[in-house]
Amino acid sequence: MAKDTESIEREIEAARNRLANTLDELAVRADPQRIADKTKHAVLAKLNEPKVKYGLIGAGAVVVAVTLVKIFRR
Repeated sequence: MAKDTESIEREIEAARNRLANTLDELAVRADPQRIADKTKHAVLAKLNEPKVKYGLIGAGAVVVAVTLVKIFRR
């Protein structure tokens, strides 16, 4: 009987350790600063893709051109 009790206590301690590790990992994953940094890096990586980068430059040029035309037509 003592052997079974010791075995159960070891299993409980191992389960507690696994739970503590899981909670620590969740706390790291849910850290708002970490999420913001990860999102920022993902957005910057997407914006640095040539297809997106040159598309945005083109769109900006069109907006500037339209604005200049409207200004000088007055």
